[in-house]
Amino acid sequence: MSLPGYPPGMEVQIFGTQKDNDTKKALRFFAERGVKTHFIDLRERPMSPGEVKRFVDKFGIEALIDRESKRFHELGLAAASPGADRWLERLLAEPLILRQPLVRQQQKLTVGLAEAEWRSWCGR
Repeated sequence: MSLPGYPPGMEVQIFGTQKDNDTKKALRFFAERGVKTHFIDLRERPMSPGEVKRFVDKFGIEALIDRESKRFHELGLAAASPGADRWLERLLAEPLILRQPLVRQQQKLTVGLAEAEWRSWCGR
């Protein structure tokens, strides 16, 4: 159920982890506006290759890599410089190195905390 003034039937998909602060903020942002969310916890279920590719095609591989994440450092990737295809394989195998949250509303996508853009989706 949407709140008055918000697009009825609007739904978003949020990829992230329950411990990630920006993911929590995204979940709260949409909940406060009565927007239905489908939360996918990357600790439990990785994104599909097609879903990751959708974000890569829009933002580029570098925008999706969280070089500050604990998992990125555990894997010793700081000195790594593989090509885009290898990074894509790594993102699929290690979803905890993805920058969070990844949010999708139909064909609209965001990476990271993007409240201004989410507001535009909601019409406010």
